[in-house]
Amino acid sequence: MPHGDRGRRVHLDTAGLGRMPAAARAQLTEWTRHEDRHGPNEVDEHVHHVVRPELDARLAALLGAPAGDTVLATGAADAFAALVPRLALGPGDRIWTTPYEGVANLTVLTALRDRARCRLEVVPLRPDGDLDLEWMAAHIDDDVALVSVAHVPAGCGIVTPVEDIGRILAPHRCLYAVDASYAVGQLPVDAGRIGCQLLTGDGWRFLRGPESVGFAYLAPELRQALAPCGTALPALPEGASVVALNAALAVPQDAGPAGGLAAVVRTAVQETPGAELIAPGRVQCGIVTFRHAEMPAGSLRRALAARGVVVGKTVAQQTPLYSPGRKATAAVRVSVHHDNSAWDAARFTEALREALAGRGRGRHAVPTAVRAAPPAPAAAGGGAVAAPAAGLRAVCAGSAAGAGAVPAAGVPRPRRTAGRRHLALVSAPAPDGTA
Repeated sequence: MPHGDRGRRVHLDTAGLGRMPAAARAQLTEWTRHEDRHGPNEVDEHVHHVVRPELDARLAALLGAPAGDTVLATGAADAFAALVPRLALGPGDRIWTTPYEGVANLTVLTALRDRARCRLEVVPLRPDGDLDLEWMAAHIDDDVALVSVAHVPAGCGIVTPVEDIGRILAPHRCLYAVDASYAVGQLPVDAGRIGCQLLTGDGWRFLRGPESVGFAYLAPELRQALAPCGTALPALPEGASVVALNAALAVPQDAGPAGGLAAVVRTAVQETPGAELIAPGRVQCGIVTFRHAEMPAGSLRRALAARGVVVGKTVAQQTPLYSPGRKATAAVRVSVHHDNSAWDAARFTEALREALAGRGRGRHAVPTAVRAAPPAPAAAGGGAVAAPAAGLRAVCAGSAAGAGAVPAAGVPRPRRTAGRRHLALVSAPAPDGTA
């Protein structure tokens, strides 16, 4: 590569925070200054009369949804947390989630389970890491009231077949929620084709808007189910952020080489001695996650940053029900966008080689096998579905038990434990108050 390009910074962390287009950054700056000088009223009026009609139309086109069926939120997780607990579920209902569910949504679902006294069940994985759609088709019934699925999870690049799931669920009464936070902007997302009633997304990842602004699509069936409690969200994004997201969506997306660049990055990782690629499933996207046997993810991320390559880090607690290897809780996450180039992928490959060559041998050994155990197949007879068993405990970070397995019964309650800075999973209390 040309010597003069070595000083250029390479951004490969769009899944964490996308690079805002110049037009969006200018709008954010201008309207933030305007609010500082003139107060929020003029910004709110501009958003209401000028920006929101444009933004609603752009979101509708982006999501394949009717205009007017989207609401704004401070983020996808906030929208999910505000809307889902309002559903009127009861003891006879079941909720389905997956091992790839994010911790924020999982916390909401467990709280809903506890309040409604319903059952929360985990859809099993096939041996290759894909969701077991045959199991879903065999076990779906009208007592399944809600199904929550991540289109792309936070911790790896698997693409969930959300449209196939929608076809399985369509004949039944359940509501279908899809978290598209890591999908929208890098993959086609069409709520109509998916058949979901709730679709949530963040504006600051692959859509490259500002932080703290997201959105949700609400189908008429969901609005009807929420009618007694309403669909208004308690927290709305600031006016300047809304203007900037509208400007970001107005920038034409180049449907260019993102998939090909991700393949280049994936190959570079696979060819790196000591590297473990975390890539369950048969279909991958522009997110590549890996860890190294001798260099912790945080150290490797900093070493790459020192060489001008910005990548992200993901931790097992982001998806507590899926954590391959389980002894190592962190991994490096590389995410490419359509505005990345072949040069960026080549620079990552070179920087990775340089970072590992410069590591102090033996100083940062990671006590984990290089190859993670594959996801455990579903138990015979659909053993992944059951009421929460007494004494059930999910494997916590650092535990040696259950490596490579997915919890096979009801989902335990997430809570923060004293003296720890990560989420641990323990069982919900029994009706008599015992653990």
